[in-house]
Amino acid sequence: MLIRFAVRAIFAGLAIVIASVTLPLMVANAQQPSKIAIAHRGASAYAPEHTLASYRLALEQGADYVEQDLAVTKDGVLICLHDESLERTTDVEEVFPDRGVVDPETGRKQWLAGDFTLAEVRRLDAGSWFDARFAGERIPTWEEAVAALGPSARLYPELKTPELYRSRGVDQTALFIESVERLGLAERGDGALVVQSFDDRPLRTIATSLPRIPRTFLIEARDGARWLTEEGLREIAQFATGIGPAKRLIAGRPEVVKMAHAAGLTVTPYTFTTRAPIDAQFGSVANEMRFFLFELGVDAVFTDNPDHFPRTP
Repeated sequence: MLIRFAVRAIFAGLAIVIASVTLPLMVANAQQPSKIAIAHRGASAYAPEHTLASYRLALEQGADYVEQDLAVTKDGVLICLHDESLERTTDVEEVFPDRGVVDPETGRKQWLAGDFTLAEVRRLDAGSWFDARFAGERIPTWEEAVAALGPSARLYPELKTPELYRSRGVDQTALFIESVERLGLAERGDGALVVQSFDDRPLRTIATSLPRIPRTFLIEARDGARWLTEEGLREIAQFATGIGPAKRLIAGRPEVVKMAHAAGLTVTPYTFTTRAPIDAQFGSVANEMRFFLFELGVDAVFTDNPDHFPRTP
């Protein structure tokens, strides 16, 4: 009788220990969605990209992360802008008609963000090109975006065209690292901030300087053969924690997703949007995302339409 009681007590104690370990993990996992929606340039199907209106709408539509592409002004301030130049998404040609420079490759004029101070950038309308309802929207700084989205928002910044800034003697990566430290973003918790780039050099630096920050290496269609092999993925895993391939690189190729996962990398393809034709086999952007998420097994997607993101198969 005493032996049976002792055995029961031992098992009861083990159950308490196991529960004390597994319950916190279960709670943590319950708080983190199994599949993740990243609002590409904000909710950019419905509001002008990289404006506070687009970012706020993304959160309203349930995005898990909001993306900010980061450029650098002439006076060294990180601003939220996809292109290296301003003319596509602002009225810079009207406000500064004589400040354009000719691109030697295309022969077209462009108004490079790095040629304008923050004060000059603030004069530009970044909303009217999209819809007159958004007239007066401005290009926010990275710091303004962080403040506007609030301390609970998850952020997914991209360092854009770092090679351009290197050629101009501007250390975009150092500016970003300084901002993360100054704004206390590294202390928000694991996964609250993810940094991405098509250039491996910034990610290698950040892997050393901010090792707790997840890093996604973006892969263009032309670079798929170089990186989406077992050898290439093992190399990526030395400086990144995930890959962000163009979606056509992995469409119908679940083996690539499995290889990436085997290398310890997350997979986040881009871009899912109603602003481009949807393949007839899917019929809707929600079905397209559903295929990649639940058939191919990717971990997250970049989408202009967070409101269409499917949480279940």
